[in-house]
Amino acid sequence: MQLYNKLSAKEREALLEEAGEDRLTLSFYAYAKIGNPELFRNHLFIAWDQMDVLGRIYVAHEGINAQLSVPAKRFNEFKAFLDDIYFLENVRLNIAIEHDIKSFLKLKVKVRTKIVADGLNDETFDVTNKGVHVDASRFNELINDPNTILVDMRNHYESEIGHFQGAITPDVDTFRDSLDIIEEDLKEHKEDKNLVMYCTGGIRCEKASAYYKHRGFKNVYQLEGGIIEYTRQVESQKLENKFIGKNFVFDHRRSERISEDVIAQCHQCGKACDTHVNCDNEACHLLFIQCEECAEKMNDCCSDTCREIASLPYEEQKALRKGKGASNKIFKKGRSEVLRFKQ
Repeated sequence: MQLYNKLSAKEREALLEEAGEDRLTLSFYAYAKIGNPELFRNHLFIAWDQMDVLGRIYVAHEGINAQLSVPAKRFNEFKAFLDDIYFLENVRLNIAIEHDIKSFLKLKVKVRTKIVADGLNDETFDVTNKGVHVDASRFNELINDPNTILVDMRNHYESEIGHFQGAITPDVDTFRDSLDIIEEDLKEHKEDKNLVMYCTGGIRCEKASAYYKHRGFKNVYQLEGGIIEYTRQVESQKLENKFIGKNFVFDHRRSERISEDVIAQCHQCGKACDTHVNCDNEACHLLFIQCEECAEKMNDCCSDTCREIASLPYEEQKALRKGKGASNKIFKKGRSEVLRFKQ
């Protein structure tokens, strides 16, 4: 019985191009008590592999977090499968604004300690005791209220290219970094302010809303469905769009444009730009913002050193990487001394 991928990303990419069939990029999450995550993981992989579903899925005792690419013609079959799982029946599916048949190239279902790493070790914390979910219309009303504090629960490289007007955007690398920082900054307002949070699709701010309620905040709200669903409701209901720039997404597209505003800059020359790329040197792979001119000048690399390495024959590059661990730059997402214009 097949429980893991057998095709490489390149082989899968060729098959997708050859098929030329429409696919839907979507995401969903659910906090629930899963007794045997490994067994549930295998159940998902077997079913979704047969449906030609691709994506990145994390399963833990606390629930599931999934980003997927589903063949459009099999969407109803996929939805029926979810509805047969008691805690996923009618789960919110965040359908992407833009679709790409190659948004994901493998099916990866992994068991994790938590679906959102939070660094917490508190058995009294109940992640299901969440804040109030609000739709786009109510969200706009709340953030227009001077008694509201709006907080972006995403990381620095995400909010750098797009965020809601007036939001606090913590300069953090991970979700776990943000929890204590935000609580410390807002501790004087636990009872007298509305704490409103948002993230990409809702999973991080849902856990954060439960955490801040646990820590004594009285008026806690989260944007239901995150930026993805907000954008859909703004367009369908003709609401005022309060989001400026791009929404960072965790697939091969890297972002969806929400407004025409370009609020970031090329990390190499400072020109207005909001296009994330990965350094072409596989030993680096740094995620950073690079304009077309710098991409051409630097051969898609973040530094002269990486450009020199990337220009070597592949076997020489491979030999240089042999015996070395992955560069820390991979996990620092845009933080490097070689980037002159990183904000």
